[in-house]
Amino acid sequence: MALFGRKNSATATADHEVDPALAALTGDYTIDASHSTISFTVRHAMVTNVRGSFSDHEGSLHLDGSAPANSSASIDVSIASVDTGVADRDAHLRSGDFFDADTFPRMTFRSTSVEQLDAETYRLVGDLTIKDVTKPVTIDLEFHGSATDVYGNERVGFEGSATILRSDWGLTWNAALETGGVMVSDKVKLSFDISAIKKAAEAA
Repeated sequence: MALFGRKNSATATADHEVDPALAALTGDYTIDASHSTISFTVRHAMVTNVRGSFSDHEGSLHLDGSAPANSSASIDVSIASVDTGVADRDAHLRSGDFFDADTFPRMTFRSTSVEQLDAETYRLVGDLTIKDVTKPVTIDLEFHGSATDVYGNERVGFEGSATILRSDWGLTWNAALETGGVMVSDKVKLSFDISAIKKAAEAA
């Protein structure tokens, strides 16, 4: 099931027969930030991983189960909400050495295309903007399905990850170690665990 992207609809539907269950999911969705996680993992001092997340984020999805190429995704993240569990480290990440949150308060992602890899896995491509730099990012994405929660909300779930080089977005601060190597790796793994709620259809 390919739900995100912007490629020719006729090509997309010709490649894969439309699944009625997926067609029924068509609509606009709001990401439920309280049940979603946007996080990162980076190597520290060459020997261990530091993990963090952004607690303040919002986003929307448009899913078209009949013509998946018409689907899209948009996410906005507040840089000030970075949380690695260490206050001094979080303050350093917000500073000009890294994100410069006062000048560039938001990180954004906008989808541009999708490729179906197998029955449940998709490759989502989009533009990631950090500070004043925008570059394409590829996210391997798995669709976890849909469900109606106890409040009657129709939900869909996705999990995905991408590996980037932070230096591509101008995040170049580092410190050399006496034993060789550097304090913070250039490679960063981004992880997305998303739950989204379908919006009620507007009256005609």
